[in-house]
Amino acid sequence: MEKNYGTDLPITQLISFDKLLRQYDVMAKSDNVTAAKMAQRILKTAEPYPELREGFSDASLLKKHKGVINIILQDIFSEVLTNNEIKTASLPYNNIIFNSSKRFRRILKDAGGDDFIPEMRNLPEHQMYIVACTVILNFHYGFNFDFKRPFFYDIPDKNGVMRHYRILYNADFMEILPTEKAKDLTQQDVDELLDNFDNIELWKEKIPPNSFISKGFVISNMFDVTAEHSISEIKSGLIANDKSNSESFMVDLEETFRSFFNTPNIRVGLSQYNSKGNQFEKVYAKGMESFLLGDDDTIPCQGALCENSYHKLLVDNKYFAISDVDRYHKILVEMGGEMTLFNNLKKHGIKSAILAPIAQEGELLGVLELVAYESNVLNSVNANKLEDVMPFIVSAVLRSRAEEDNLIDAVIQNECTSVHDSVYWRFEEEARRFIKDNLEGQQPAFKEIVFKDVYPLYGQIDIKNSSQARNTAIQRDLMIQLSTINSVLEASWQKSKLPIYEELMFRVNGHVDSIKETLHTNSEQAIFNFVLEEINPVFSHLKKSDDELKNLIRFYESSVDMGTESYYDHRRNYDESVTQINMKLAALMDKKQKGAQAMFPHYFERYKTDGVEHNMYIGEEIVGDRDFDMLYLNNLRLWQLQVMCEMENAHYALKPELPVPLDVASLILVYSTSLSIRFRMDEKRFDVDGTYNARYEIIKKRIDKSFIKGTNERLTQAGKMVIVYSQKKDELEYLRYITFLRSKGYFTGKVEIVELEGLQGVSGLKAIRADILYKTKDNDSERTYTYEDLMNELKS
Repeated sequence: MEKNYGTDLPITQLISFDKLLRQYDVMAKSDNVTAAKMAQRILKTAEPYPELREGFSDASLLKKHKGVINIILQDIFSEVLTNNEIKTASLPYNNIIFNSSKRFRRILKDAGGDDFIPEMRNLPEHQMYIVACTVILNFHYGFNFDFKRPFFYDIPDKNGVMRHYRILYNADFMEILPTEKAKDLTQQDVDELLDNFDNIELWKEKIPPNSFISKGFVISNMFDVTAEHSISEIKSGLIANDKSNSESFMVDLEETFRSFFNTPNIRVGLSQYNSKGNQFEKVYAKGMESFLLGDDDTIPCQGALCENSYHKLLVDNKYFAISDVDRYHKILVEMGGEMTLFNNLKKHGIKSAILAPIAQEGELLGVLELVAYESNVLNSVNANKLEDVMPFIVSAVLRSRAEEDNLIDAVIQNECTSVHDSVYWRFEEEARRFIKDNLEGQQPAFKEIVFKDVYPLYGQIDIKNSSQARNTAIQRDLMIQLSTINSVLEASWQKSKLPIYEELMFRVNGHVDSIKETLHTNSEQAIFNFVLEEINPVFSHLKKSDDELKNLIRFYESSVDMGTESYYDHRRNYDESVTQINMKLAALMDKKQKGAQAMFPHYFERYKTDGVEHNMYIGEEIVGDRDFDMLYLNNLRLWQLQVMCEMENAHYALKPELPVPLDVASLILVYSTSLSIRFRMDEKRFDVDGTYNARYEIIKKRIDKSFIKGTNERLTQAGKMVIVYSQKKDELEYLRYITFLRSKGYFTGKVEIVELEGLQGVSGLKAIRADILYKTKDNDSERTYTYEDLMNELKS
């Protein structure tokens, strides 16, 4: 077997048995007659072949002298131990093996025969030169270079299971001899090499190629360390965050367990234990399965396990091994025992399994599931091997739980009380000061965070006539519910002619008449109370007294939503439409925000109502370490206008898919005066600071309900981008932006400037209304539409 690591080395390699034969020279003269005769016989056999002492580089001579070499090496390769030892005689750095034990040859045969050449793990070819140099520095120059590393072969067995062998080298029969190319090295030279391990050219300068001769051979003793290696791999895989979250983690972990248990068909699963519900739950991670749960997300423990496995896992925290699933299944069928566990295992074709409790101080955290597709492969005997790896699994699960808790906190922070990245540094500063004061024994107080001289930007995309659409949905659901109630009461009256049913029908019809035209504020609650207090008790009685009526009532109840206890069909469609619109627009805004932050950091918040609103604040105090210029404000305004046009397009691409085809209308508020914002600790959000700045908040809250001056026309309209402002310079700035974006296909060019009716406490506002162009499909991106065109297109 030969694997050449390259000819560019600091040494010229000669195969020689001189150093070993010199030992036999000494032994031939010893007083031990038996040893002397053996040594003399070996020396006599080698004598006709002086090249065996002098050394040779022609590998073909190994075959020619194979018989002689075997005799020379007979003490090293004992025939008694050849089936047990894993040993080779080889030439270093190119792995020419010229003698080996039978066990080593058998290992290679199982792995692939003559075609299989084992490769040393973690020893790149480019490092071989430096490795050889460190040997020269140690054995010739006398410097103490510690480059000892464990070397391994990874070799599959006949079943395809990867086995791992550690290699120990014996260089007793090697000599390092200098040539005329060898240089004298000083301590300064060595110090330079110590600081430049990866500089191959420097190493070649100090120790040139072929400047030494290595004469002799090395003995390699190998030991099967598969179990230890598997434990190490399991440990490192579970500890390393980057590994445990990778796509290949479970694949690699299963491969390691196959080596650990020396069987090729092992699968690994995991289920977590929820003590509150006393149930097993799926672990949602890449590639993770649970053979205990099968296709279910959760299973009660007593339903998932038989009595014996339940007691072992949950009470005793001990392994539960099933060596033959089919045999156990048959026994349980005869006994009438719980079958869920075995049914799940049989469903997946599993023949043997080990369920190992992942427990900490008596508290069950989860279950490690090892399964195999052959009987008796996993059993109560080899289950004990898990003792060496379970501590690492427990540590990994505990860490995973802590990470999950942190993630949950982060989600809550992000969704409920987030601190935006742009201002996080200021909160961090204040938190550090808070902690410092506390450590110094002072009374700590978290001071309010204020940013002065920042410029606000506000925008909203509001669902048009959302209140009317919601009321219409409620009205339709109530009409259907009352109509269905009436049909049941009618059938009841026809059967028994009881006047009470007729009276109830009269009241139901009264409620129908009250909401037929308009849904009043208190109508929904009044009808809900009527159904809950007077209809439901009657229906409960009728279900017990008449089977025909029972079926009618069950049909009615099947249409009642359990959460609202009323009809929830049209309202569900409305709510789902609003949710889809909000999610689509919010996701687009969040995605675009990443690019905007890269232009210049600014505070950003958005929130969902009946539509999506957002606030942005930009200024020097927000960033702290960068100079602010008004150019960045202008840039953010243009960005906002463009993105809101894209959000309009995203909505109208979504509109045909909505259960209720709702319209939206967009509005931007331009405010040119800088202001201060303060983080309100009680509300966990930023708000404008000071009485004067409150005018901005008043405008924000009232602007979308305003009318055009002298008319009954609402300011905001579907298909138009509305930009509200008070100063002429803002008008000119945004007209420039609209002209620019028109060239990009965002606007039609139809623009109007209108005055607004005075709001309470606010007057003198004007607005630009610009018609938006829409694109209907990605593959038709060049074609654009006005709002009217788009409505006609969607209707067709």
